[in-house]
Amino acid sequence: MPSHFGKEIIYKDMEGFFIVGGNKLKGEVRMDSAKNSLLPIIACCILIEDEVELVNVPKYSDVLTMCEILCHLGGKAEFKGDNLYIDCRGIDKNCIPNELSSSVRSSIFTLGPILGRMKSAKVAYPGGCDIGLRPIDLHLKGIRELGAKVVEKNGYIYANGGNLTAGEIVLTFPSVGATENLMMLALSIPGQTRIYGGAQEPEIGDLQRFINACGGSVSGGRGNFIVVDGGRKLHGASFEAMPDRIETGTYIIATAMCGGEVALKNASLETNGALAMKMLKTSCKIEQKGDTIIVQSSGRPESFGEIETAVYPGFPTDLQAQMTALAGVSEGYSLIIENLFEARSKHVGELMKMGYDIRAKNGITIVKGRDRIFGADVTSPDLRGGAALVLAGLCAEGYTTIDNIKLVDRGYYKMEEKLRALGGDIKRLEIEKRRC
Repeated sequence: MPSHFGKEIIYKDMEGFFIVGGNKLKGEVRMDSAKNSLLPIIACCILIEDEVELVNVPKYSDVLTMCEILCHLGGKAEFKGDNLYIDCRGIDKNCIPNELSSSVRSSIFTLGPILGRMKSAKVAYPGGCDIGLRPIDLHLKGIRELGAKVVEKNGYIYANGGNLTAGEIVLTFPSVGATENLMMLALSIPGQTRIYGGAQEPEIGDLQRFINACGGSVSGGRGNFIVVDGGRKLHGASFEAMPDRIETGTYIIATAMCGGEVALKNASLETNGALAMKMLKTSCKIEQKGDTIIVQSSGRPESFGEIETAVYPGFPTDLQAQMTALAGVSEGYSLIIENLFEARSKHVGELMKMGYDIRAKNGITIVKGRDRIFGADVTSPDLRGGAALVLAGLCAEGYTTIDNIKLVDRGYYKMEEKLRALGGDIKRLEIEKRRC
């Protein structure tokens, strides 16, 4: 039997980023449409027996998976240039198998629309990044309150909607996904449904805009309660989703870390207020000019002090990892408290390989800033953690390789091309791993 002990084995891994740090960022780039808006909007198309045009849609891997789900159900989804055309007139299935659900959290968004259209649904439990428990109990509780019978069995959710009735739902936590799912299900039920305690994220308002553009009637998408007047036939429309506030925030943080002056087009500070307030403490200059955010940073950033993640309009959990990367190169100490996901600190160990001084336990992270960090071979642990490693690599001494970047591709489209346009030295390539 052959032995490999004492021999070096070289094997091909997945695509990765190769980054040489130290360059300042300068120039302008356009922010893409929001991933977290597009995914429920694509799911909502299940309820529309007409063609929908979604304008300027980046090919995030999550978007492509959602398109696969629509096609599996019998619909059509096709890109023509940057626009996505969806036609769900041919949908004749009500089942989402595990192989499609396991890779993307947003597959759960299809539960409400499938149930509303087909009056029954069989959906496998959703996947996505491993950032901690993300229970779907609020989704299921809500659809039960609207009259559906739900059984969880063998890794699937079985729902029967033969007796759906409009009514009132009170969410005990402002879950974004549950709010969106219940909004969409209520569209198919004649009468008025009210959702109390729903999420107030800007993406909720974007889904409301889309629904109303297609002939639906939803109001209060950013208020204390949401009103859905269901039973209306939805028609096709042309729609462009809001700019991605998390991508915008990531590039703001990158500029603060690397220094320079960057113009982010198709971007809004209105949806990034919590971040903007913290960035001003770092000595960054940020201003809105029309649809463009101008970010200026010179010298080593100062500590932003403390952040504590919360539901909107609080500090977004999706920017927590990137702020950890910023804290590690800032002057002084920073405190980061993660309140929403208990496993959202897997990037910490990877950052420490690059010389970061971090102590993390039970959702509390203390970071002592250093004036020098160093490139290393690291692995993307999840979508936003991977983005944090990219930012660290951009300002580290030497080179950094980041593998498992398929997770980064879930929410950033052509990230390396945008950063190169700003002067960052980053390439996508096939990484060789060495093992003895």
